[in-house]
Amino acid sequence: MKPSKTSKQWMKEHVNDPFVHQAKKDGYRSRAAYKLLEIDAKDHLFKPGAVVVDLGATPGGWSQIAAAKVGRSGKVLALDLLPLDPLMGVEFIQGDFREENVLRQLENLLSDRPVGLVISDMAPNMSGVASMDQARAMHLAELAMEFALEHLEPKGSFLVKVFQGEGFEAYLKLMRGHFRKVVSRKPKASRDRSSELYLLASEKK
Repeated sequence: MKPSKTSKQWMKEHVNDPFVHQAKKDGYRSRAAYKLLEIDAKDHLFKPGAVVVDLGATPGGWSQIAAAKVGRSGKVLALDLLPLDPLMGVEFIQGDFREENVLRQLENLLSDRPVGLVISDMAPNMSGVASMDQARAMHLAELAMEFALEHLEPKGSFLVKVFQGEGFEAYLKLMRGHFRKVVSRKPKASRDRSSELYLLASEKK
């Protein structure tokens, strides 16, 4: 099948992307690691010894950062439908985090420790149909927030990727209804043409 114009453009950007080259040099699984590092530098997401849950973790760039930040006394639990190559300091569950058996595995690994941070860099496989892709992206963000509300300790935080467009304002309003503090972040590693933003919510109501 002939590559689409969009996929050719993405590949050209990817090959020339300084963050992609830097990730290889630094040993990170993905360029997304730098987004999380920048947000953490500003907002101090990670605390040594904390429990972090990474939703949609594959290929593992965010889990790598989380494990390094919380240290050996902390715990990082990563979930994804796709397999994840082993990472030091990360416990991985393959499956859908909405399913009962996956949640049971998560609860067993938590061993009654409270979750201090839920992070989600999930995005759907893009179809190229903007309205459909936006709806699917916002649905993933909604599922991530439901999970965070269910599992976060009261003073915990929730960081999620969203895309500006249809449903964004409604999502932001919903988030503000559940958390006392909500801020938006656009890291330098987010491509300029991308409508992605990161919302950081804290202090669950």
